[in-house]
Amino acid sequence: MTDATTSEPGLGGVLGFSYDEVSGDRVVVTWTVGPEHLQPFGIVHGGVYCAVHESAASTAGQAWLRDKGIVVGVNNNTDFLRQAHAGDALRTVATPIHRGRTSQLWEISTTNAEGKLVSRGQVRLANLDGSPPAEFLAHLGGA
Repeated sequence: MTDATTSEPGLGGVLGFSYDEVSGDRVVVTWTVGPEHLQPFGIVHGGVYCAVHESAASTAGQAWLRDKGIVVGVNNNTDFLRQAHAGDALRTVATPIHRGRTSQLWEISTTNAEGKLVSRGQVRLANLDGSPPAEFLAHLGGA
């Protein structure tokens, strides 16, 4: 799937993540900071960045692996570099560092509307035996 906006079920749906681009080489997620993303001091909670980073990496990793197995996150290392507040539009991009037989490593960056880096990180995925949801593969155009 590429250049087709979709939203995610589960946590990503609750947090309002929208997938603007999905491929095995890159995923772009856009989202607008709302009150549900904030910690008590009025800035985005670090866990939200971890969630969007893992969601973007897992989606990209599964798009790359396709029907040859399923991916699961095994490590998420996220650095918080700049504050974001309610109303800020953010863009999260995942690109591969390494894609192998048993694991993948993805680099993820989140930027604000001015293109300034807000957070960056890496997510390691394990490639496991199994079948991804048919709905996911259908969005990619089949296996």
